[in-house]
Amino acid sequence: MTDREAMIQKMKARLEEWQAEIDKLSAKAEQAEASAKMRYHEQIETLKQHQEEGRKKLQEMQESSEHAWHDMRERMEAAWDDIAQGFREAMKHFR
Repeated sequence: MTDREAMIQKMKARLEEWQAEIDKLSAKAEQAEASAKMRYHEQIETLKQHQEEGRKKLQEMQESSEHAWHDMRERMEAAWDDIAQGFREAMKHFR
């Protein structure tokens, strides 16, 4: 498996983890009182935005050529780290 393929698999797994977290939080939001429910939904939307950014980066990576991958690897890893950090920050509001 190439570095590129490994990174793609890692990103796919992380997106699946994020979806599971969003699903759990959505279920929790449905059980919350009205004022808390609104805050939950706002944070869930933020999480979904980070998740969508991750999907776009994954698609960009999947569509890149092997040569382009070598040129974009560091930028892609930095962008992915930023997206993951944003997701973690948004998750803090639920703990």
